[in-house]
This record gives sequence, C-alpha cells and structure tokens, in this order.
Amino acid sequence: MLMTHAEEPTGSAPAPGGQALASASGGVEPLLRLRGVSKHFGAVQALFGVDLDLPAGEVTALCGDNGAGKSVLTKTIAGIYPPDEGAIFWEGRQVHIRSPKDSASLGIETVYQDLALADNLDIVQNMFLGRERLSGIFLDEDEMERAAKDTLASLHVTTVRSIRQPVATLSGGQRQAVAVAKAVMWNSKLVLLDEPTAALGVAQTKMVLDLVRRLKDHGLAVVVISHNLNDVFEVADRVAILHLGRMVAQGRLSAFDRQSVVDYMTTGGSSREVVAPVSNQRRG
Repeated sequence: MLMTHAEEPTGSAPAPGGQALASASGGVEPLLRLRGVSKHFGAVQALFGVDLDLPAGEVTALCGDNGAGKSVLTKTIAGIYPPDEGAIFWEGRQVHIRSPKDSASLGIETVYQDLALADNLDIVQNMFLGRERLSGIFLDEDEMERAAKDTLASLHVTTVRSIRQPVATLSGGQRQAVAVAKAVMWNSKLVLLDEPTAALGVAQTKMVLDLVRRLKDHGLAVVVISHNLNDVFEVADRVAILHLGRMVAQGRLSAFDRQSVVDYMTTGGSSREVVAPVSNQRRG
C-alpha cells in the first residue's frame, strides 16, 4: 500500500493546483476524502490546502503540536467550521458540510475532549439526550433502555454497574465509553475522538484503546486526535500529521517511527529515511 508524504514547508513550489494524494486503500475509495481544504479566521490562516483520506475499518491518528490545526480540521469535518476552500467527498461523491446536522446526517459523530455528558442524568438519558424515543406522547423508556444496553454490549462495555446509574458516578474510562457508545448508536460510519485518553490512568487507557479497536472491528472509520504517541502506535493503522495548518505527512503508521512523527510535528519535516515521498501536497 502506498504511503503519502506531503511536500515540506520549504523548498520549490508545487505544480499549480497541487497533486492529488495516492489512494489511502490501494485503489479502494476512502470513506471520507478532503482535497485542498483551507480555513481562515480573519487574517489568521488556520488550514492551508489540506488533503486527507479516511478509510473505513481503519484507525487514523491525527497528530500535531498545539496550534497545528487539529481542532480546526476536526471541527471542519464535524460541520462547525465550513471550509473556505476545497472539496469534501463522502463515499466517492462530493458533499457540502455546513453544520453539525449535515455531518450527523452523513454518519459522522464527534466525541470531544469534554465528552458533553450531563452528570446529573443517567447513562440511558445521556445516550438519548436530544434524540429521545417516544411512544405516543410519552418517552419510550423500555425501548431506550434496550437500545442503550445493546449498544454497550456490542462494544463490550461491561464495567458499568447499571445503565440507570448517574454519569457522575462513573470513572473517566467509563464516561469515555458512554460518550463513544452515544456516538455510534446513530448508524455512524465515522467517529472522531478528541484526546480520548487524556487524564486517564493506565487501566482506563487500555479500556478506551480496546474500545477504539472494537469500533474498527465494526467497520467504522475512526480518527483519534492525540498527543500521546504510545497510544498512537498502540492502536492506529494510519497517521496524518499537521504542522502550522499544513498536512506535512500522511500514510501507513508502519512507514513511520516515533522520532519521525515527532520531527514532522515539531518542524514540518524529517531527515529520517522512514518514508518515501510519492506526491506533493498543495500549498496555501
């Protein structure tokens, strides 16, 4: 399988319009493709012509230092920040994602670092918050309990005492599991996880990484935004690295070592002979 390596920030200019990246899956159309996506906020350019491939059934780690553009790129995919330039392709067809509703309708769900869970509500209430099921004019509590239980069971989340216990009583790992289960309940195909193991202990981190693997086994495309390279090399199939708003490297994780990832994150390039460039990334 080919690995794509973006042109480094210095050097000769690319051909006008840039060159398309090689397919992420050896000719198989990725679930999501971004081509030339740019975003600015006033005079501040946050993303410069970003290309990204996200195949189904694989975990892609999105890496970059603080200020690299990870959050902006994630929120662009999630529909919070519509791109100023570029194209987004979903299952091979061009789409326009202008709102979180557009993103969710495609099957894209995002679990942010704060998890967006209500501590005073129980697990079932959190999983259906804003999407409650009704039986006539009343809440269908039995159906929601069944669906929540089935979803948690399918992800092998077995450590919670009761699906009716308040979220405030859960551990960090359990809260992350509930947030992920909430995301995948709605026929999602792509799940974005923002720093899913931040502030977790060793045992809880293992639990969350096992959960990420199960999402992959269910055929979902998973993006893990993380600074933790131990987690990245533990669970990811692919890596995409941003530096100052540009996608400086992207490909199979096996084509990188830890030092080369750090090099790309901190300088935008690497002198290590770990990856071979096959195409140039367009420039902003």
